[in-house]
Amino acid sequence: MTSQPRDAPQFYLTSPSACPYLPGKEERKVFTHIVGRRGRELNEILTQGGFRRSQTIAYRPACDSCRACVSVRVLVDEFEPSGNLKRVLKDNADLIGNALPNRPTSEQYSLFRRYVDTRHADGGMADMTVLDYSMMIEDSHVDTRLIEYRRRGIDSGITGKGSGDLIAVCLTDEMSDGLSMVYSFYAPEMQHRSLGTWMILDHIRRAKAMGLPYLYLGYWVEGSKKMGYKARFKPQERLLAQGWARVG
Repeated sequence: MTSQPRDAPQFYLTSPSACPYLPGKEERKVFTHIVGRRGRELNEILTQGGFRRSQTIAYRPACDSCRACVSVRVLVDEFEPSGNLKRVLKDNADLIGNALPNRPTSEQYSLFRRYVDTRHADGGMADMTVLDYSMMIEDSHVDTRLIEYRRRGIDSGITGKGSGDLIAVCLTDEMSDGLSMVYSFYAPEMQHRSLGTWMILDHIRRAKAMGLPYLYLGYWVEGSKKMGYKARFKPQERLLAQGWARVG
């Protein structure tokens, strides 16, 4: 009788459900668990193959008749912001991010609840409790950080930290070839600042400073307003049937 090693991945397929991006479509996902000694290695291999991480689950679309979800990664060394993106950088020059261990706080959860209740009240995260939030942040077998964004203070140039109220947060995985933005949220009353876009720009800067070639943005879905913004960050690579292909 043969047996698989405990940390060998096993893959599963979900039942069809309504697609959250394209009306009238159904989605299915293939997923596996990222646990054990090979957690980091497995996460990197799967991310490079188009999977996304949620806690200890890695998943990717496996729809029967649709291939609209396309994995995207930005080529950070070649990226140059457009005029509009330069304005976003200027508008948020008073903010600074601080990388911290992936530990949840009540301040984060309060901001998370405001964001979800305002922006995604009918989404899958609407019912998340403080315990659910804590699991989303802490439940990881890979190198994960929280980037907390606050306004620059008098001594930020020395400490590298901001001061005052928490304005935005991003849960980020650090890999050998790049950063992967797992989930981000921000103060909904500051929507005019384009904080989601600005956090991507800040992560491009962070990846470049760390000598990493890519920033992984998850899925771009052509025809979806929710995901269309990811096409703005070029040059980028998209994972097609033949492999990663450059765009822009």
